[in-house]
Amino acid sequence: MATREVSIASSVGLHARPASLFVQAATATGLPVTIAKAGGAPVDARSILMVMALGAKNGEVVTLSAEGEGADAALDSLVELLSRDLDAE
Repeated sequence: MATREVSIASSVGLHARPASLFVQAATATGLPVTIAKAGGAPVDARSILMVMALGAKNGEVVTLSAEGEGADAALDSLVELLSRDLDAE
């Protein structure tokens, strides 16, 4: 299983538009992707409700995990997405 850690760059965290963009990207990978806050249980990154309920705020570090062919590349692209302020774009 591939994993990556990334700090949330969006000023409002993973809420509304940033969460939607992230979930769309996670779904587009075609892989089961999870996201978790430090010390928390992982949730399905393809579910907008679960991602928003996670309550990840600006500056918090989350762990992404994926399994399957292309998991490393998929996580790299998701890390790049979360490393940008999606509200400013």
